[in-house]
Amino acid sequence: MVAAEVMINGRNTPLGDVAVWTTALDFLREQGLTGCKEGCAEGECGACSVLIARPGVAAPTEWVAINACLVPIAALDGQEVITAEGLGDADALHPVQHEMAVRGGSQCGYCTPGFVCSMAGEYYRPDRAPTNGHGDAEHGPNGFDLHALSGNLCRCTGYRPIRDAAYALGEPADADALAARSAQPAPAPVATRLSQDGRTFIRPATLAEAVEILHQRPETTVIAGCTDHGVEVNLRSKRAEAVLAIERLEELRNLSIDSDWIEIGAALSLTEIERLLDGRVPLLAEMMPQFASRLIRNGATLGGNLGTCSPIGDSPPVLLALGARLVLNSVEGDREVDLADYFTGYRTSVRHDRELIRAIRIPLPLARLTAFHKIAKRRFDDISSVAVGFAIDHDDAGIVGRARIGLGGVAATPLRATATEAALIGKAWSHETVAAAAEILGAEGTPINDHRASTRYRAAMLRSSLLKLHADNPEITDGRSQ
Repeated sequence: MVAAEVMINGRNTPLGDVAVWTTALDFLREQGLTGCKEGCAEGECGACSVLIARPGVAAPTEWVAINACLVPIAALDGQEVITAEGLGDADALHPVQHEMAVRGGSQCGYCTPGFVCSMAGEYYRPDRAPTNGHGDAEHGPNGFDLHALSGNLCRCTGYRPIRDAAYALGEPADADALAARSAQPAPAPVATRLSQDGRTFIRPATLAEAVEILHQRPETTVIAGCTDHGVEVNLRSKRAEAVLAIERLEELRNLSIDSDWIEIGAALSLTEIERLLDGRVPLLAEMMPQFASRLIRNGATLGGNLGTCSPIGDSPPVLLALGARLVLNSVEGDREVDLADYFTGYRTSVRHDRELIRAIRIPLPLARLTAFHKIAKRRFDDISSVAVGFAIDHDDAGIVGRARIGLGGVAATPLRATATEAALIGKAWSHETVAAAAEILGAEGTPINDHRASTRYRAAMLRSSLLKLHADNPEITDGRSQ
C-alpha cells in the first residue's frame, strides 16, 4: 500500500504521520491554505468549503463543494482538492472571485473563500444552462441554482450582492483547466490504512473486505459523508479506535429501476440521488431541498441518515411513507428488513454491529398523492421539530385504498402513523374523513417538550399537517412521475 497523499491545487501533498481524526480543514490550514476557515465546526456556515473532484452525473468528473471541517483528511487519500487559493489569486482572479469583488459580495471576508468555492462548484456544473433570460426565486437567468449557496452564511455583506455575483457568471472559458478536467475520469478510490497512537482509519477496496473488517471488529465506526461523525469529532472530541470509510465502495453506489423496485445504493450522496432520479420519486424530490444544505447533501447519504437512527432525521418519514425496505449486508450475505420494523428504540435498530446498510428499496408503483411537511425554525438548513411524509391512493370512487404516513420528531424513533392510516383506508377522501383522522394523527407518537418545540405544538402540527394536505389536494390526481 503506497503512502497516503492528496493532490491539493495541483500538487501532491503527503499526509505523513497525520492523526487519523484530523479534518481536511485543519490539514489544509497547516499547509498554509488559510482561506478556508472554521466558523461552526458542524457544517452549518460554509466558511470551510472546498472543491473535490468526484465521479459526475452529467460528466465523467464534477467539482463538488464539501465542508472541509467535517471530512477527515484521510478520507481524501488519492483525491483532488481545490481551495480558494487554487482557483485564482490577486493577479489572476477566477471569474467567481472577480464577480464577488466587483459586485460588493465581500466585506470582512471571513466567509468569502467558502462562498467562492461553493459558487465555483455550481459554476462548473456541466448541466447548468442559461434559461433565455428567465429565472425564478431560486434560479438565475444563467441557470445558477441558489441552493448551491444554501450552506454558506454571511453575517455582514447581505445576500443580494452575493446573489448578483452568482447570476452574473457566464460559461467557463474553453481554456479553463478546471472545466477541462471534467472531461477526464475522476480519481479512483484508493485503499487506505492509516494508524497512529492505537487508532486506525481504513478505506477498504471492496464490500467483502468492509464486512470482514466489521466481522472481526464490530466496534468499528462506519463513516460515509461524515456529516454526523464529523460533528462528534469536532464538538464532542470523539476519537474512535477504528474508522471504516465506505462512501466510495462501488457495491454501495448503484441506482437501478425495474418494474417492482427502485434500488438506491446506501453510499450515494443525496445530491447524486436527487440528480439521478430527476423527479422520478416526487416525495424524495420534495424532501431534498429541505434536507440540511447542498454542502451537506453533497456528502450525506441515505445509509448514514438511517444508520444513525436519529428520531429527527428527514429521510425516515419519507422512506416510511414510501414503504421502503433496507438491504443489510454482512459476511453471511444480504438480508432484507422493512423500514417500519427497523427502528427499535432511541438511536437503535435491528441492524447488527457486523452489518452494513447496502441499499434502500422503494416499491413500485408509487402512490398518487405524496407530500413532505417539515416544521422547523427556518425554511432551509435546519433540524425539524416535526416531519411528516404522506403517500395516499384512492380509487375512482374517491375511496382511500392505501395510506402510509411516516413521522419524525414525535417519538424516540421515526414511526408509521398506523392508527391514522387505518382511519383513512376504506373511507372517502373528504374533509369530514380527514378532520376525524387529523385528531387521531395528533395523538400519534409520544412527543416531548424540548428547545425545538413543546408537546402541544408538535401534536398541533401533526393535526394541521393532514388538514393542510387535504386543503391542498381536495381531489387526488395522479402526481406520480412517469
